[in-house]
Amino acid sequence: MIPNDLSQSVTSLAAGLGVVVAFMAVGLAIAQHQKKLTVVDTMWGLGFVLVAAETALVSSGGDGDPALRWILLTMVTIWGVRLAWHLHRRNSGQAEDPRYQELADADGRSFTRVALMRVFLPQGVAMWLVATPIMVGANNHDICTPLLAVGLVVWAIGVFFETVGDAQLAAFKRDPSNKGKLMDQGLWRYTRHPNYFGDACVWTGIWIVVAGSWAGLATVIGPIAMTVFLTKVTGAALNEKGMKKSKPGYDEYVRRTSGFIPLPPKKK
Repeated sequence: MIPNDLSQSVTSLAAGLGVVVAFMAVGLAIAQHQKKLTVVDTMWGLGFVLVAAETALVSSGGDGDPALRWILLTMVTIWGVRLAWHLHRRNSGQAEDPRYQELADADGRSFTRVALMRVFLPQGVAMWLVATPIMVGANNHDICTPLLAVGLVVWAIGVFFETVGDAQLAAFKRDPSNKGKLMDQGLWRYTRHPNYFGDACVWTGIWIVVAGSWAGLATVIGPIAMTVFLTKVTGAALNEKGMKKSKPGYDEYVRRTSGFIPLPPKKK
C-alpha cells in the first residue's frame, strides 16, 4: 500500500499542477487579447500564491501539521503579492518589455505560438517545479523548529534583498538626472541582481522549512529550479544581454560586481 503521507503529497502535486495549468491558460488568453507578453511577470508571483492557497485547502483533510500549512501560505503570500504589485506598477502603461519583444521578433512564429511555447508553457513548468516544497511540505506531520528558524531567516534575507533592491532601482529611475546611467548603488553595488538573489533566498528558505521530512528534503528541486530559471533562462541572462547593448560601461560593471551572490566590489 502507498503510505498516507506520500498519497497526500501526490494529490497535492496533481492539484497544484491543475491550478498552474488553469492559471497559465488564463494568462495566455489575457496576453493574446492585449498582444503583450509582459503580463506574465505580474502573474508569476500570484500563481504561487494560488498554488499555496489551494494546497492549504487540499491538505487540510490530511495528517499534515496545520500550523505549517499556514506558515507556508503566509511566506508565499507576502512574497508573491509584493512581487506582483511591484511588477504591475512598473509595467502598467508601458510598452512591451524589450526582452519579450526581442523574443517575439526573433522567433518568427505567430504571437500565440510564441506566447505559449516560449513564455507561458516554460514558466508554468518552472512554477510547478519551484512550488514543490509548498505542495509536498504542507503534508509534513511535524514542524522541525530549528529548520523553521533557519528557513525564516533565509526567507527574510531574500525578501529584504528583493524589496530593497527593487525600491532602490525604482528610485534611481525616477531621478531625471540618472537617465541613461547605470545603476551601481546600494545593493546593486554588491550584486548585479539583488532582486534575483532575493528570489532564490526566498525559495531556499521555504525549502529549509519543510526539509524536516524525507519528502520535503527531496523537493530541493524547487530552489534549484528557481535559481537556474533566474540566472540562466529568462532572468539575468536576458536582462544582461539587453543591458550590454543599452548601458555604456556595463562591461566594467560586470567585471567589478558579482553576478549573483552579494560580494564586495572588485578593485579596479
